[in-house]
Amino acid sequence: MMATSGMSIQLTIHKRELIMLYTIAVVLVILWLLGLVTSYTMGGFIHILLVIAIVVVLLRVIGGGSVL
Repeated sequence: MMATSGMSIQLTIHKRELIMLYTIAVVLVILWLLGLVTSYTMGGFIHILLVIAIVVVLLRVIGGGSVL
């Protein structure tokens, strides 16, 4: 019974990590789009954030996790 409880806690933590990862990715994409339409100087910073978001997703895929 104890193993089942620990397993459900781990699944809950894993789901929370996934939600946080996707929230960060969505925020970065929104900021990137905002940077494309607002100003040229801010666009460079937003593109760097987008590259970071892509790297995080790629690391997730390479690590064996699901992307969606």
